Amino acid sequence: MSDSIFPAGAEPILPILPLRNSVLFPATVVPVNVGRARSVRLIEEACGRERPAIGVVTQHKPEVEDPTFEQVYQTGTIARVLKVIRLNSGQYSVVLQGVSRMRIEEPLGRHPTMRARVQRFREAPTVDVEIEALSAHLRESARKLLNDLPTASRESLHILDNVREPGALADLIESNLPVSNESKQEVLETLDVRDRIRKVLDQVQRQNEVLRVKQEISTMVEEEMSSSQREYLLRQQVKAIRRELGETDVDEDEIEALRERIALSGLPSDAEQSAKRELRRMSNMNTASSEYQVARSYVEWLADLPWKKSTPDRLDVTQARTVLDEDHFGLEKPKKRIVEYIAVRKLRRDGRAPILCFVGPPGVGKTSLARSIARAAGRQFVRVSLGGVYDEAEIRGHRRTYVGAFPGRIISGLKKASSNNPVMILDEIDKLGRDPRGDPSSALLEVLDPEQNNQFTDHYIDAPFDLSKVMFIATANQRSTIPSPLLDRMEVIEIPGYTPREKRSIARDFLVPRQLHEHGLSIERLDFSDEAIDVMIESYTHEAGVRKLEQQAAAVCRAVAVRLANGEDVSIMADPPFVAEVLGAAKAKRQKPERAARPGVATGLAWTPAGGDLLFVEATRMPGTGKLHLTGNMGDVLKESAAAAFTFVRARAVDLGLAEDFVSHIDIHIHLPAGATPKDGASAGVPLYVALASLLTELKVRPDVAMSGEITLRGNVLKVGGIKEKCLAAYRAGVKRILLPKRNEPDLEEVPEEIREGIEICLVSRVDEILGLVSVPDPTSAPAAAE
Repeated sequence: MSDSIFPAGAEPILPILPLRNSVLFPATVVPVNVGRARSVRLIEEACGRERPAIGVVTQHKPEVEDPTFEQVYQTGTIARVLKVIRLNSGQYSVVLQGVSRMRIEEPLGRHPTMRARVQRFREAPTVDVEIEALSAHLRESARKLLNDLPTASRESLHILDNVREPGALADLIESNLPVSNESKQEVLETLDVRDRIRKVLDQVQRQNEVLRVKQEISTMVEEEMSSSQREYLLRQQVKAIRRELGETDVDEDEIEALRERIALSGLPSDAEQSAKRELRRMSNMNTASSEYQVARSYVEWLADLPWKKSTPDRLDVTQARTVLDEDHFGLEKPKKRIVEYIAVRKLRRDGRAPILCFVGPPGVGKTSLARSIARAAGRQFVRVSLGGVYDEAEIRGHRRTYVGAFPGRIISGLKKASSNNPVMILDEIDKLGRDPRGDPSSALLEVLDPEQNNQFTDHYIDAPFDLSKVMFIATANQRSTIPSPLLDRMEVIEIPGYTPREKRSIARDFLVPRQLHEHGLSIERLDFSDEAIDVMIESYTHEAGVRKLEQQAAAVCRAVAVRLANGEDVSIMADPPFVAEVLGAAKAKRQKPERAARPGVATGLAWTPAGGDLLFVEATRMPGTGKLHLTGNMGDVLKESAAAAFTFVRARAVDLGLAEDFVSHIDIHIHLPAGATPKDGASAGVPLYVALASLLTELKVRPDVAMSGEITLRGNVLKVGGIKEKCLAAYRAGVKRILLPKRNEPDLEEVPEEIREGIEICLVSRVDEILGLVSVPDPTSAPAAAE
């Protein structure tokens, strides 16, 4: 466009046409469809002028219907309107020719059309060796690209050869590149010719590389398709030949489908060879034969296993802690260990998964904690129940020698998870059995050994599978029944029982809301008071965990749900009387210590798989010849503890104020009530000694004192286990003082502060210290009333 179309002197004032999806360059001619009201008005006014000129700019966002000056790029192109074609009512097709670059200097308004004062940029001819070299390189690269682009026209190649001005060459090439409007606008705003050529050259080279890669991929796909088509034709021919010969009735479609599944499953080389070998055998079998079914099942198992499928770990320590706290109350030690594991995995991605073992009473949340770990880590969850498993084949799988063979539970769990890195819980590992067919605990040694489980071989699959990415979590009620080799391979985390206060918090925050949801109730229909929850804990459950407590809450919810389903307008605050009305008479009678001080009776503390409990010891004497009678379903270790306590009392007879031959004319009978319950262990040594010594010395034992500890013939009190569970049992029973071995002092850190503040804990290291701590303070007190 010559300068004569503009007035001399001041910068021109032009109507501004915003474009949605294109950028207009100088020296290019493009058709534009115009349909917006302001744009139509602009074109109609331009048609009434001689040699009409307009300013063309591009919108920032194409979806804006009526852009303002702030919503368009300030740099655009002065264009001449060459041709206007009316399409229909209110729409035009306009042919624009770019003339020169311009910049909006001063917006002058948007009504009825956008108008602005603009600054023109005249591009002076440039003669430079470097620019000429860059232009030549750009021309050759663009020619190669335009030859390969399917959308490029022959006119573009012809114009490319005729354009000699370097700046105009760059503009022409950029206008034909399949790049974004942002990239084109950046080139339009580049006024320096040398920089403009370099930017366009870089884009042309990138497009050439993209086309090269696309062509390589297309060639590879065509070759693969040719190979597949050839294989398909050959198979169809073989199928037709076999059909003519009547050799087989194999369903080729089924075999072909299996072959495709094998190809997509990512099997290792040895497993893939086994699968292909079975497929070749299947092609020569009758589909009705049992051998065909065995081979098909084997191939399907190989194809379905997640050999290379894994879920990405969610390695966010804060998120993991939040998930664990949402799902479980307390359990700080297990939570801390899981957070540590996630932190280590975040720092070192190639670390092996740990083998954890949660040991604790039933109902404390071992299995649900493992489920929360899977949710926190973003992994799949699989549960493998080992209770009562006695056959090694349950772990390693059956050999493929008969119909009905199947893989072991480990491989089956991985197929169910569809991932090679799930959280797999081995539930009730302490209840594994064994028989002459094999020892399943021995088969688990390879599974739970991080040094060798990356090559675990199931007898059915008969190919090594990598288990090192699986996070195994075992659960058990007691450590003593777990086979020692297995225990050595696992990191044991003790999960003891809950205090009444913890149970109340768990019921309030977790159990009650879940049961209300499962029974279709809301808190407006039914709510539980703290007193009602306490009644359910004290009178209707006797457990270390909260499983029975949740069952009692469910029973109350069911009673309310029945009334609601019958049409009643129910809104109940469950209090103790309502709970008693629904649940009936109290089902759990807690053991309480003796209410009166008397000689010959001591209260011990015992550990059981269901948590801690009180252990009562009764001793009496009768005329005899020095015999010791033991009853109450005692185990061998407990009997030996009773014998040791009796011998120690006889050896210290003078110190206790007894005659040296006091046993020559009496017999001693020691009985442990609840004779139907087996009892064993060495920790009853202290209560056995107290019962014997108080009986013979007629020393009254405080009824609110409980004790635990193993004694020796030298008078030492040895360390025992289950300290937290025993303290919990004493606290629930209302005991005021506990005697524990001095050597168990470090274990008191695990005892909740609530219990340590509510019970006086006395630590003893010698038997001589015990009687002074358990006897009634005032020896002259009146005789206790009979119960």
